[in-house]
Amino acid sequence: MNKVVSHSLFTDFDINLFKAGKHFRLYEKLGAHPQELNGVKGTYFAVWAPAARSVSVIGDFNYWLEGEHKLNVRWDGSGIWEGFVPGVSHGAIYKYKIHSHNHGVVTEKADPFARFCEHPPNTASVVWEGDYEWKDQDWMGYRKEKNGLDRPYAVYEVHLGSWKRKEGNTFLSYRDLAEDLVAYVKEMGFTHVEFMPVMEFPYDPSWGYQLTGYFAPTSRFGTPEDFKFLVDALHQNDIGVILDWVPSHFPEDSHALGFFDGSHLYEHPDRRRGYHPDWKSLIFNYGRNEVRAFLISNALFWLEQYHADGLRVDAVASMLYLDYSREEGEWEPNIYGNNENLEAISFLKELNETVYTNFSGVQTIAEESTSFSMVTRPVDIGGLGFGMKWMMGWMHDTLEYFKKEPIYRRHHQNDLTFSMTYTFTENFMLPFSHDEVVYGKQSLLYRMPGDEWQRFANLRLLFGYMYTHPGTNLLFMGAEFGQSSEWNFQESLDWHLLQYDFHSGVQNMVKELNRIYKAYPALYEKQFSPEGFHWIDYGDAENSVLSYIRKGHNTKNDLIVVCNFTPIPRKEYRIGVPKSKSLKEVFNSDDTEYGGSGMKNKTLKVTKTPAHGHKQSVVLTIPPLGVLILQ
Repeated sequence: MNKVVSHSLFTDFDINLFKAGKHFRLYEKLGAHPQELNGVKGTYFAVWAPAARSVSVIGDFNYWLEGEHKLNVRWDGSGIWEGFVPGVSHGAIYKYKIHSHNHGVVTEKADPFARFCEHPPNTASVVWEGDYEWKDQDWMGYRKEKNGLDRPYAVYEVHLGSWKRKEGNTFLSYRDLAEDLVAYVKEMGFTHVEFMPVMEFPYDPSWGYQLTGYFAPTSRFGTPEDFKFLVDALHQNDIGVILDWVPSHFPEDSHALGFFDGSHLYEHPDRRRGYHPDWKSLIFNYGRNEVRAFLISNALFWLEQYHADGLRVDAVASMLYLDYSREEGEWEPNIYGNNENLEAISFLKELNETVYTNFSGVQTIAEESTSFSMVTRPVDIGGLGFGMKWMMGWMHDTLEYFKKEPIYRRHHQNDLTFSMTYTFTENFMLPFSHDEVVYGKQSLLYRMPGDEWQRFANLRLLFGYMYTHPGTNLLFMGAEFGQSSEWNFQESLDWHLLQYDFHSGVQNMVKELNRIYKAYPALYEKQFSPEGFHWIDYGDAENSVLSYIRKGHNTKNDLIVVCNFTPIPRKEYRIGVPKSKSLKEVFNSDDTEYGGSGMKNKTLKVTKTPAHGHKQSVVLTIPPLGVLILQ
């Protein structure tokens, strides 16, 4: 006898929205919802499985026996199965057993809308009725001012499982991180953290990028309320939270979304568009209304339920192109005969429009590595609608330049100056992310040439150049103190290195760069506008020196930046300056506090000697492998 009571949270309007792909709060309807019905406590279950012949809820409450709790299919063609199961409450473990119309296929699936999941390697969903009282009202009230595109973004990218570990190499919990990580990020002066995926995933070596529980923070570090506590703590300390989000692909694990009801429900049925050869994973069917609603609902879920301040959208390039990572004959052109994935492009536009319409003071950030145009331009003028985009070209060119011995750099000045030919075509974030310190690439420190002193000086120069280049900034954890080994997701960062002066010096310098970035509006007010940047001299390749001006709204606050990319000090070096007022050093990467040699400019007198198109100039000492910021 079936012990499921007929019940529904759906109205006809909900169903019409769902079918049209316009229901963007599906998490309020689908999934498991503990509630009371006619005085009886239990849980309402609802799952989308249009190819199913029958769907049973199986779990620890019915000894995993199918047929005990069969759901009822709606007769409106929505493909939704639903019902109320008395006595099932918070903490119950469950899956859906689905018999398909498709050749009698039977699947056992985790709930796509589960709010919590078992700790991997277990794969069942958990009925969850969380209650959390947020204390970040102040932040939520003024974050629009903090999160604007004319505000500083110094982002600290974090992998929660390996930032720091306890004795015995065990994870810190969300609540541990709410103490240790929050205090550290605040002390370092970063404006935001970006968490590599926190959504549930089965396989640690995927670093979280192979999601199976899109609506559930991973149980590795605690409960959903524990994760909210971490976000809350960050907000109470004026730190924004950006979440990595992966709408580009999902794994083929048997309990996950793939072949969900015995049909290609979430993935595109054509393997040329539905399978990722690189990641051996499945690609969402962006042309299917219900799938679009699932994904956009998921984006809104993290912004609404977890107060996220931004979403960094992973692998956008792989979504935009039908031939991404495919040989000839392995892809099919679109209706216009070219390689753009029109359905994915349409989806991304709708995603961004919906996010910005529904939430004030948030940003979406595209990890997009190609020259696809107008990624960060509004949808109504033909753009994709993202707030920012990772500047992958700048990152590759800059690291390629820095790995060269300084004696050869004069032949490669263009590697640095080329970025300024396109830096204002998009709203760019400059990323030195986790991808740059894995798979044999070495740490940033060990990609620098020279002896120990030169390696560290190069690293300090790299960060100084980064923070003064137009755009926002992102550093992966460990870079800020010169982690010497590659990132290993199975271990803590090498915090013991901070006992050494060179490492603590880099950390001190990054802390100061974060302070300066926030303190000087010239570095952020016009970070996406050509009006915010002016070359003094980009042509001194012989000395490997660059000089430029950063500008904000008030010209009184303009900053002059001078970089010396060789270990030879440049004494008596003249640069033209726009004003006759005296200058002062506000930053010098060669400061002894940072591990440098201490070569400073005590007085900087501007004289009426023309240079670089200006009527006046100043003579400097530029330290070896150093960057100066002058005001």
